[in-house]
Amino acid sequence: MFNWNEIDTVLLDMDGTLLDLRFDNQFWLEHVPSAIARLQKISLVQAKEKMASQYHAVKGTLNWYCLDYWTEQTELDIRQLKIDNAAGIALRCDVVPFLEALQLRNIQRVLLTNAHPDSLALKIAHTGLDKHLDYIYSTHEFGHCKESIKLWHGLLAHHPFDPQRTLFIDDNEELLLIARQFGIRYVVGIENPDSGLPHKSFNNCPAINDYALLSKGLDVKKKTNQING
Repeated sequence: MFNWNEIDTVLLDMDGTLLDLRFDNQFWLEHVPSAIARLQKISLVQAKEKMASQYHAVKGTLNWYCLDYWTEQTELDIRQLKIDNAAGIALRCDVVPFLEALQLRNIQRVLLTNAHPDSLALKIAHTGLDKHLDYIYSTHEFGHCKESIKLWHGLLAHHPFDPQRTLFIDDNEELLLIARQFGIRYVVGIENPDSGLPHKSFNNCPAINDYALLSKGLDVKKKTNQING
């Protein structure tokens, strides 16, 4: 897929890429509408239709990911609702070996997520993901989400890296293409972001369904032997 000797930095999405997207899908598509139905005394079907319309209205913007925005829109304590359902937050089982292999190769591991900082903190607390990363950024820090090319310029100014020696991994092909447009040389999609749903296809980017496919390419044992030799 690519030559690891040409990569210094790996940028990683979180939800659906390092964490199972099942939690977020169930939270926003089931738990939130259920709470809305109880609060407004409407049917679950009506609540789902209402929320689907509201989600669509801000898709691709920072508000889509903003807990403050959704707390205001729904009149629900979204943070507490997330905490109440946090047992569903889970790392993908193939992630840690891959991140450890990157560390052994001295490749910088940078988390770049659209998740709100409070949601990010909750997920780190439940998974210990931070132990396997070198840098962690929420796009809320930059005022733009990954759907905007402005985010990439802001990230580069704050955290210098060489786009031509960088790999970006995300479960959203649209975001991979925007990163490529910015100048990120290598991009890889995740075909199975939600463990409860069928795999999806990527049309314009290489994609995997198991990080072992990338870990094997790192060939850490061989590299270590070369260094020791």
